Amino acid sequence: MQITRQADYAVRAVLYLAEQEANGRAPTSRIAQEMRIPPSFLAKIVSQLSVAGVVQTSRGARGGVSLAREPKDITLLEVIEAIDGPITLNECVPDRSACVFGADCPVHDIWCDTQAKLVEQLGKSNFGALPHRTARPS
Repeated sequence: MQITRQADYAVRAVLYLAEQEANGRAPTSRIAQEMRIPPSFLAKIVSQLSVAGVVQTSRGARGGVSLAREPKDITLLEVIEAIDGPITLNECVPDRSACVFGADCPVHDIWCDTQAKLVEQLGKSNFGALPHRTARPS
């Protein structure tokens, strides 16, 4: 399983904003350059994160993007799901009838348990608890 490139970019953008001073705004051009995100992707990502209530945007000379809440109140799960939708390890996890083995599937419980642990870990991981970086991606 792998998150989409857009979800990775979204995590990078939120990480960048979390490292700014309190209520710090950043222009999307700077976020894109510093975090190695294609500007065309970033515009769509910022829009999705804004709809999800993760970031705020403002126009004008002092405009830019800022976090809508404190970094400690934004989880990796929230950012990933804002871009990719709910995490589903296998189509049978939310709908057991999707499995050709039905109730006799030998791995269904493993898929469910693994997904639950992944969602729990991402839900516990917030941007306030992540270490700040001194270097940017190369």
